[in-house]
Amino acid sequence: MCLSIVILPLLGSLFSGLFGRYVGRHGSVVVSIFCMCLVSFFSIYEFYYFCLNNDSYFILLGTWIQSNILVVNWGFIFDPLTLSMLSMISIVSTVVHIYASSYMANDPHLSRFMSYLSLFTFFMFILVTGDNFIQLFLGWEGVGVCSYLLINFWFTRVQANKSALKALIMNRIGDFGLMIGILLIFYYFRSVDFSFVFALVPYFINIKFSFFNFDFNLLSIIAFFYL
Repeated sequence: MCLSIVILPLLGSLFSGLFGRYVGRHGSVVVSIFCMCLVSFFSIYEFYYFCLNNDSYFILLGTWIQSNILVVNWGFIFDPLTLSMLSMISIVSTVVHIYASSYMANDPHLSRFMSYLSLFTFFMFILVTGDNFIQLFLGWEGVGVCSYLLINFWFTRVQANKSALKALIMNRIGDFGLMIGILLIFYYFRSVDFSFVFALVPYFINIKFSFFNFDFNLLSIIAFFYL
């Protein structure tokens, strides 16, 4: 059930994007909202279950990248903190899907918009559930791409193009800081896995580094990702 929370928005996005012209706007809306309602129910149920049992659940699908000491697994972590975020994201996303389906009911490209919304939710789930920094970065990049697609949905409007470019540029600035942080973590810890890095944090409390002539504590970088 935990993995279905992540997969269902992707399935809804693919259905609306690939088969929207065949099932029409109404069919895309029904499938997308149905998937999001299921995700909301599953995430709330799992949240209460994990909180009552104070439990955590790890899913390892396989190795994604392996190069010398760099090993990146394709895995997911489900704990009370993760599921609390999943519950909030799924509920808000479901409400947004319902509102968008009503607000854009007469738009001929509603199926494409619903596909973008579901894809945005999928990458948000990837960002929240990833068990390593590289997977977190993948989710972050996916959210950025979907933001650009949603803002620039009416691409014939000049203002929409300008707003999309502004969002894209700001996201690239955030990407730079995020990549620097991930590289520093890998440089010191020789790993990008959350459990490995957080287990070694007490031994790196006093480690400092200089960036643009400013001194930073390595622990502040870890706290940024954890919070």
